[in-house]
Amino acid sequence: MKRIFFALIVLFTISVNAQVTDTVKVMNIHTIYDYVEKNEISNISQINFYDNYMCVSNKYIYIDHIDYVDFSEKVYHDKINVTPEIYNRDLTQDEVLEAIEHFRNNRYLNQCTGGIFMMRGGQDGNLPGPHAYQRQYSFGTDLYAQYFTIPHKDFPYIVTEFTSTYDIPRNINNSSSYSYNMVKQAFMPALNDTLINNIPEIKAIILLYYCISAQENADLSGPYSYVDDVLNKSYTAKYDGLKSIYYNIVNSLDNITACLEKYETRPDWYKENIQNIIFDYFLTNYGISFGDISLNSYLKLANSLKLRMAMHIVKVEPETAQRWAEEAVAGGVIEDIYDQHGVFPIIWGFTHPLVDIANGWGDLRLCASFESLMMSLDHPYSKYLFEKNAYDIPNKNGIDVLKAGTRICGIRAGILVGDGQTYYMNKRQGYSSISTKVLASKQCPLYFIKWAEVDFLRAEGALRGWNMGGTAHEFYERGIRNAYLEDPISDTQYSNYVDEYMQREEPIDYVNVDPIGDGEPWPSVTKIGVKWNDTDDKETKLEKIITQKYLALFPLSTEAWTDLRRTGYPKLFPVLNTDDGDGSIKQGEMIRRIPWVPKDEETKIIIETSGIKELGGPDKQATRLWWDVDGPNF
Repeated sequence: MKRIFFALIVLFTISVNAQVTDTVKVMNIHTIYDYVEKNEISNISQINFYDNYMCVSNKYIYIDHIDYVDFSEKVYHDKINVTPEIYNRDLTQDEVLEAIEHFRNNRYLNQCTGGIFMMRGGQDGNLPGPHAYQRQYSFGTDLYAQYFTIPHKDFPYIVTEFTSTYDIPRNINNSSSYSYNMVKQAFMPALNDTLINNIPEIKAIILLYYCISAQENADLSGPYSYVDDVLNKSYTAKYDGLKSIYYNIVNSLDNITACLEKYETRPDWYKENIQNIIFDYFLTNYGISFGDISLNSYLKLANSLKLRMAMHIVKVEPETAQRWAEEAVAGGVIEDIYDQHGVFPIIWGFTHPLVDIANGWGDLRLCASFESLMMSLDHPYSKYLFEKNAYDIPNKNGIDVLKAGTRICGIRAGILVGDGQTYYMNKRQGYSSISTKVLASKQCPLYFIKWAEVDFLRAEGALRGWNMGGTAHEFYERGIRNAYLEDPISDTQYSNYVDEYMQREEPIDYVNVDPIGDGEPWPSVTKIGVKWNDTDDKETKLEKIITQKYLALFPLSTEAWTDLRRTGYPKLFPVLNTDDGDGSIKQGEMIRRIPWVPKDEETKIIIETSGIKELGGPDKQATRLWWDVDGPNF
C-alpha cells in the first residue's frame, strides 16, 4: 500500500465522526486507488471523516496511513473524544443496557481498572507494585527531582551497571514511557469501541484517566505519537509536537467537563447504571466510595488537570495559560479531601510500593537535597517520615563513625554509587530511608492530583494576577495544611507540627555533612522561611509557593521535576558527575528531558524525521521542552 503524505491546516475544530464546517487545505493525498492533487477545498460541507474514510464531494477516499499533520495551533479531534453530538443524545434504556452488557462481557471495564492501577505503578492489570513503580519513578524522575538517590549499582535483572544519577543505561531510559504504554493499551479498546457512546459519562471518565497519563508522558521526553495512540493504531507514523499534544488534551478536558455537567440532567435509572459501573470498576475517589453519584469530583479532577497544564505553559504562552487557568477555576477544581482521585491502598488493599523498593530491596535512599531542605525549614516530615541512619557509617578517614540512629542523612545526587544491596557490602545502605511504618500504617495514597497541589497552583496564579477565586496568601497556607502524605481520612502525624511550621520566618543554618566523607560539607541553599510575608517580592513569594508545593507533591516526582525545570525552584544542590550522562549537561545544570530510545529501525527513522523536528533540538538530556523556557519567571 502506498503511504499517505498530507497536511491539514484546521481553522475550526475537526471531528473524525462529525462534519467539518470551515476551510481545510488538503495536500498530497495518496490512496490505494488514486492520487489527489494538492488543492484547497472551500465547500467544506462536502467533506466528512468516517474512521479511515474521507468523503470529498460525494467521493469516498480510503485513508490507509496518516504520516504528517500540521496542527497550526489548532486541534485535531479524534474518535475517542466525547463530543456534544455524543453526550447531548437522548439515550434509551435499551441502548444503555446493551452497551453496559457489551463492556462487561468483553472485560473492557476490567481492563480499564487495570489501566488505573498502571497509572501509578501497576503492571499487567495488577495493583501498584514495586517492580513497575520502580521503572516508572525510581530509576528516573525520583532522582531528577532529588527526592531519592540510588545507593548501589547492582541491578542484575535490569541493567549491568548504574553509576550515578544522570547515567541512564539504555533499558532504564526505555522505562520513561513504561507506564503510559500500558495505560494506553488498557484504555484504547474501550474508547475506540462505538458502543461506548451509549454511556458517554463512562467514556468521559476513561478519557480523563488517559489524559492524565498522556500529560505526564508528554512532560518526560516531549513529542510522541499522540494522534496514532488515540486512534489505536498498531503502528506509529510520526511524533506529534508537545504543543499540539497539550492543545488536544485540553480540548478533550473541555469536552469531558461539558459531558459531566450534562449528567445532572439524566434520569435516575441512567444515573444508577452509571454509578454501578463506577463503583465496580473506577473507585479512585472517597466520595464515589461513599455513594456520591454527582460525578462532581471527576469534573473537578478534569479542571484541576487543565489548571496544572496551564501553569506548565506560563512562560511560553502566558495569555493562553491565564485563560486555561481561569476557565478551570471557574468550572470548579479540587477543594476538599473528597474531591481527590488516585489509587488508595485503604480502598484496594495493597501496600505502597516504596516499602519494598526503599526498605525491602535497599534500592533507594533519601537524597541529600531533600534532607537539607527539610532540616533547613524544620519540616514536619523530618520528625516522623524519614528514619535516622540505620547502621554505623564509618568515615573513609578510618577514624570517625556516625553511630546508628544519630541523624537523618541523605546521599548527594550524582555521587558514584557503591556495590551491593546490603550494608555489609555497601555502607551507603546505612543512610536514611523512608519510614516503612508510616507508609504502610498510614495507607499513603498514590494521587493523580492532590488538593494541596491545586491550592499551590491557585496561589501561583493569584500571584500572577489571575482570577483564582482567592489570594495567593490564602491558597498558600491552605496548601501547606493539606500537604501531608498520609491517607486523608485518617489521623495524621503531620497535623501535630504544621501550626508551628507555618510560623517559621527564617531558615535554620543547616550544613549537610556526608558521613563517609565524600566531598566538603554543603551549606543549605534554602534561604527562605515558611511564613507568608506580603512585603516579599514576587520572586521570593514564588519560591516559597513552589518550595512548599515540592514538599506537598512528595513522592509524585514527575510533577516536582516539571516545576523544578520551569521555575528553578526549590533550590537544590547541583547534581554531581553530570558527565556520566550523555555529555550535553554542564556541571551545575540539570537534566531537562529523558532522551528517546528507539526500539527498532523504524522507530529510529520516525524520531529522526518527525521527533527531532517537533522537539526543536537534539535528542539529548539538556534539550528543553516546548514549555521549558530559559528566562525569568516574571
